[in-house]
Amino acid sequence: MSYVYFRLPHSTHIFRNRLTTEPEEIASLAELNGRRGFVIAPFAPSADCPILLMPTDWEEVELCSEKTDSCSDQAMLNADSDVSAMLIDADYEEERERYAVDFHNYHGQLSAGAFQKIVLARSARLTATEQISPLTLFARACRRYPRMFVTLFSTERSGTWIIATPETLIGGTDGAMHTMALAGTMRLSGANLDFDVEGGAIGKDDIHWSTKNIKEQRCVETYLTECVEQFSDDFSVDGPYTVRAGDLVHLRSDIRFSLNNSEHLGDLINALHPTPAVCGMPKAATRDFILQNESGERSYYSGFTGLIDPTGDTRLFVTLRCMQIEGGTESVAYRLYAGGGLLKDSECQSEWEETEAKMNTIQQIGRAHV
Repeated sequence: MSYVYFRLPHSTHIFRNRLTTEPEEIASLAELNGRRGFVIAPFAPSADCPILLMPTDWEEVELCSEKTDSCSDQAMLNADSDVSAMLIDADYEEERERYAVDFHNYHGQLSAGAFQKIVLARSARLTATEQISPLTLFARACRRYPRMFVTLFSTERSGTWIIATPETLIGGTDGAMHTMALAGTMRLSGANLDFDVEGGAIGKDDIHWSTKNIKEQRCVETYLTECVEQFSDDFSVDGPYTVRAGDLVHLRSDIRFSLNNSEHLGDLINALHPTPAVCGMPKAATRDFILQNESGERSYYSGFTGLIDPTGDTRLFVTLRCMQIEGGTESVAYRLYAGGGLLKDSECQSEWEETEAKMNTIQQIGRAHV
């Protein structure tokens, strides 16, 4: 049976839909014009990895702290489960070697002036020391990451995924829309872990960004603004500023606009996706290069998920921090995904470390009492 659970950022409400049939498959983003539902879209739609559209027959469920009779279905939606698992990467050295090969291939294109920016992604297959229910993992992600969009979905075509992402692709109500340019990544450590914590002494002015991160974020902001201008005569940009996502911080700009025609929401999504935050610039050339040269398949990583409704609420989020659960509920194997934007001055070691930090965000939900 296919299903989806989700919780919006800064919300305590969890919604569920359990389907009796498989989701509708859609061939292109433009076909989302005028459509309503819960969308699961890959980095690059194909016959093997289609866009999926689920109906919006939602029921609200509770996140329970313990198993009770009034919470019978929530026994597995329990963030306080004592089951804890270490996720072990037996292929770590091979993955580093593959990443280094990909990095030098990608960086060579940047050095030759073929691209302004390109995003290199990788995945890691980890095995767990204990079996943990996907719903328990979802509940822990909701508890640990209250500012992120968190979802768990499982379909025959997509498999089972958990996502906890800080990045909005597009959101809004009835044509009053917003998107964000989120790029640049640093891991918090030491005293900086007090950043954006109630009572903490670290403010936004205490977080210092490298030239590389500033350039990368500006590249994303410029691209998104140019896309929005094609569909709106009224927009504004606020930022960039520093935001926290788990133990990481990013640079973010908010772009707000009025959509000229909400019936063309699918066309706008097609223009935005994939953004330079997950692909590169120029868009078409970097997307083709990634599909032909990246050593691993991205599948639904760096796609997007969430709600679409041209006359109601649209809340779509870029699929960033995510975990694909292999084998469904009986699995102890997980595939984690992460990527980072490369510029001419990027270095292989620091980029590898950035992907490790991003994977750690989702890896932490394997531990009890996170």
